[in-house]
Amino acid sequence: MTKNDSVRTALALAVRAGLPVLLWGAPGTGKTSAVVALGRQLDLPVEVVVGSVREPGDFAGLPVVRQEGTWFAPPRWAERLASAGSGLLFLDELTTAPPAVQAAMLRVVLERAVGDLVLPEGVRIVAAANPPDLAADGWELSAPLANRLVHLDWEVSPVDVADGLAHGFPEPDAVRVVPPSRAGVAAAKARVGAFLRVRPELVLAVPGTPERAGRSWPSPRSWEMAAIALAAGEADAAVTDVDAAVAALVIGAVGEAAGFELLSWLRTLDLPDPETLLDDPDAPLPDRADRLHALLGGLVAHVVADGGAAAWERAWTVIGRVSKTTPDVAAASARTLAANRPAGAGLPSALLDLAPILRSAGLMP
Repeated sequence: MTKNDSVRTALALAVRAGLPVLLWGAPGTGKTSAVVALGRQLDLPVEVVVGSVREPGDFAGLPVVRQEGTWFAPPRWAERLASAGSGLLFLDELTTAPPAVQAAMLRVVLERAVGDLVLPEGVRIVAAANPPDLAADGWELSAPLANRLVHLDWEVSPVDVADGLAHGFPEPDAVRVVPPSRAGVAAAKARVGAFLRVRPELVLAVPGTPERAGRSWPSPRSWEMAAIALAAGEADAAVTDVDAAVAALVIGAVGEAAGFELLSWLRTLDLPDPETLLDDPDAPLPDRADRLHALLGGLVAHVVADGGAAAWERAWTVIGRVSKTTPDVAAASARTLAANRPAGAGLPSALLDLAPILRSAGLMP
């Protein structure tokens, strides 16, 4: 398993999870071929849009006067993707696009808007770029655009090239990759949130130089992408080399220092499974506040996804135990649980014990 194999797996995970990805690599190393092959495997049409030959209007839309007002008409590639309902939008040669074009791409990457057309959810966005010093008339990637993408380093070794020429270049087993569930994403966000309570200074760390700002760095947006990457890895735990692929995605979202710190912190959590905890609400609980935040966040995400009254009622027993030692930790999860009360669910039987936390959550005066 080479490094590029894990990057190919990371690319497939990101596409399935709806994460916009940017492949960084030297010219002629097969980035475009890999994206086209991925689209073929997933049976998705691929639209290649080369940044160096485009103008801002190709992304912001061209104004057309109509009776009811001005319409910003999308280009044909956007109309084809919208008509198909799904596909891969491949933004190639990003660092050869001048700043005005990069600015016009922002809404495409973040809001999926091309002029007055909104691309369907089934359209995935992948980009590729050469490092500015290797690109013809290269520009640094703008910080706002860079922070909207997960950055992956695309490298090839002489052995990979030799084997590929002799036996064919491998394609990722993308067909086996499945998107993460809403519950999985919610649980992963809870764990990332618990980590940021411990390291609040990492919530936002904008680099001070254009070179560093043009790559991955921590922000609320990129932490959310890191959480989705974690959920994608858990949904596809059986995929070969999934751990290395998830690590590449997390680091590609928030940067090397913050990403390694999160991954290291997650390895020490050792939390019980939510279903196990609901079946045995008297099971031992962690004593660290950050681990309790992660535990309750995952529990509430599981209960909300379950949607049943029984699971909702049992979860309050666990929250009640936490409220006795760390009420501030319990309060945050209680609010979310209270807001997602299923039809027919009764108030917790241990109402008196839970009174302070229920009052904090707005369940009682």
